[in-house]
Amino acid sequence: MKATVLIPAAGMGRRMGATVNKQYLELAGKPILAHTLALFDQHPQVEHIYPILPADDVDYCQRQIIEPFGFSKVRKLVAGGVERQDSVRNGMLALVADGLDDPKRIVLVHDGARPLFNPQLLPELISLIAEKGACIVGAPAKDTIKEVDAGLISGTPERKRLWQAQTPQGFSYQLFAAAFRRADAEGFIGTDDASLLERIGQPVAMLQGDYRNIKVTTPEDLVIATALLDSLQEESA
Repeated sequence: MKATVLIPAAGMGRRMGATVNKQYLELAGKPILAHTLALFDQHPQVEHIYPILPADDVDYCQRQIIEPFGFSKVRKLVAGGVERQDSVRNGMLALVADGLDDPKRIVLVHDGARPLFNPQLLPELISLIAEKGACIVGAPAKDTIKEVDAGLISGTPERKRLWQAQTPQGFSYQLFAAAFRRADAEGFIGTDDASLLERIGQPVAMLQGDYRNIKVTTPEDLVIATALLDSLQEESA
């Protein structure tokens, strides 16, 4: 069974403090987005890839990333929206336009700024989505989490029940489209893709991933990602 991957990378990356959008910053000699695309372009269970970018970046990305690195599974570059959820919706609309809206199609959503996902998890992730309809990758929380209200601690959730949500997050097309229609009708903006399904009562499975699957958001993250990538390359050598 194969999957189609939406890769939202339309954020401006203001916290990075760089002169270019964060997905184009270099990590070990390659743009972050190129590392991310390679994870899926090289995997046999990925059929199509749809990067979702700021509208002004589409031509740049085609010339500077897609063509030079020879990504063969990139079907189309999609212009993103104001919010991440708008960008993912545009990706779903691109699937409709290309006739890829089969109800059972497996759709993965992966952040363009997560270049260290372990693609060896894809077969199990795809299998769980096919079985349960929805599954995301995450990792158990390592720190104690506090609820804070007006500067005062109001509660301490039980840590063993807390997980850090990561991406990919994957769903059957039918369930994901239905969750989007409901969110749009009710004006709901989720903090991640899975939250759209959770609020309509759809169970979402969790697959334990890797703590190295960080999202590169700040300059410190870029330093950490560089060190992690170096360690991965040493392990595979």
